[in-house]
Amino acid sequence: MSKFARVGFSRPRAAVRAGAGVGAVAAVGLLACTAAWFHAVQDAPGNAEARALSATDNRPAAAAAAASDGRVHRESRRNGLQGLPGISDRTRARIPADSLQLILVTGKAKDSSHATAALYTRSAAGADWVLAETWPARNGARGWSTERRYGDLTSPVGVFSLSDAGGLLPKPPGTRLPYDRSRAFTASGHGVEGESLEGSFDYVVAIDFNRKRGVSPLDPTKPEGPRKGGNIWLHVDHDGPSQGCVGIAKEAMEKVLATLDPAAKPVIVMGPHGF
Repeated sequence: MSKFARVGFSRPRAAVRAGAGVGAVAAVGLLACTAAWFHAVQDAPGNAEARALSATDNRPAAAAAAASDGRVHRESRRNGLQGLPGISDRTRARIPADSLQLILVTGKAKDSSHATAALYTRSAAGADWVLAETWPARNGARGWSTERRYGDLTSPVGVFSLSDAGGLLPKPPGTRLPYDRSRAFTASGHGVEGESLEGSFDYVVAIDFNRKRGVSPLDPTKPEGPRKGGNIWLHVDHDGPSQGCVGIAKEAMEKVLATLDPAAKPVIVMGPHGF
């Protein structure tokens, strides 16, 4: 019903027909403008997901709105991890609030010796972590364990501080962690798969798993007893799985040593994807 009919306004029949024609033209014009505006909005950057959803979503508006709320909720959960992918809320909560530097080692699977190591930093406590670099990594030959035992060829799962470093070679320029250069870091023999271990301990950073902090990585003290094993290090990759350590490329170790700062309370967060 037209506006004029609702208020009881009448016009001659010819005028009505003429008005209807004009109205039809106006309506077509309005629809064309509306369609152009709609396509312009739909083609704007960032609306790809909305286009995909609207093409298949025949649900009532309330259900569609609920789905949208669900996407927002999932996005909030991702943001709640503060920029760290592949870990659980529980693991993130274990990261010390005052840590400003972090190495995230994410294993491909619980029983895999292949992983990715990533260096993150943040500007202040509570801020999101910012990715600096990533590298391929190797871990224990039998993957990961939350109840590691000496000789089981797994790497420990958890969040550990990084306090001390050392190696066979002189410390890289910019190294701020306490650094013990010693010939005792000479690696000899062969790894789990028969690969040479030469050069593996050119640079190491002790992972504070069952060890005394503030001493050389070579210190054998195991505060929680020998059954758990110890001397778990971040060291130079020897192209094979480890007995429990984490290996990355030599250039990556140089970058890590030049970056880590005791004042930033660096930690390593390590385990299989989703831990």
